[in-house]
Amino acid sequence: MAEVYKGRFAPSPTGLLHAGSLVAALAGWLDARIHGGQWLVRIEDVDIPRCVPGADQAILQQLAACGMTPDGPVLWQSQRGDAYAAALQGLVHQGWAYPCGCSRKEIESAQAVARHSAAVYPGTCRDGLNGKPARAWRLNVQAVQAALGLPAITHWHDRRLGAQQQNVCAEVGDFVLRRADGLWAYQLAVVLDDAMQGVGHVVRGQDLADNTARQIVLQHALGLPTPQYLHTPLVLGADGEKLSKQNGALALDLQHPVQALNKAAQVLGLPTVNENTPLRQALADWTALQNRNPKAHPR
Repeated sequence: MAEVYKGRFAPSPTGLLHAGSLVAALAGWLDARIHGGQWLVRIEDVDIPRCVPGADQAILQQLAACGMTPDGPVLWQSQRGDAYAAALQGLVHQGWAYPCGCSRKEIESAQAVARHSAAVYPGTCRDGLNGKPARAWRLNVQAVQAALGLPAITHWHDRRLGAQQQNVCAEVGDFVLRRADGLWAYQLAVVLDDAMQGVGHVVRGQDLADNTARQIVLQHALGLPTPQYLHTPLVLGADGEKLSKQNGALALDLQHPVQALNKAAQVLGLPTVNENTPLRQALADWTALQNRNPKAHPR
């Protein structure tokens, strides 16, 4: 029996959707349609201090205005704390997660001494807290790889970017599962939620590609399947940086949804449609275009 396609769009409610997030939403929605599958929506609201009240519902309304409604119940990560806690406890029991008492300043100092880049945690608390109180919890990457016979370099294939690889130990180090402020880290939450929702195809922005190797290691540690990945092109701001809420990206103007979707389609390498085309017809046209070429998918 063929595997049922399940994809998802997982926005953070730190503000409204902008042009960049619409690209990922449209790519995922179309990918689900051309595979005859389901497209789910998950609200990634674990970073509670940054969430804007009401933004979650506003995002769902924006998606609906663009003709994209989820094919199942919406999931809020803020309701999943018990599942994250159980997973962390399991990793601790295996000896694959440990408490970290380092402050940011201490990590920076240790990185300088060890001549690590700012992206790499130097493993200061891997063998004990040395009297410091526990702050965060980290995954012991080397322990997981050794116990499960995983290679030092994690390889995966991205449906758009092609062959990818990363040495998580050397390039990231033992990454955070629960933050010093008690909030759950993105890596743990996204891995558990993709598995719980049965997501086998992850379509998301290229800025998240660097997270993939960490998530694959964590999937192995938790005994969870690894989805297929497709990272979409980024929309850049006037400064050449990725368009985001942090650099002042404007909320989508959805008075004319087809106009907004046309811009997203262009980023994905899809032809634009006449802006007077009814919304439902525009989405059907893009889907039909992809279905005529079974090997095609949003770039």
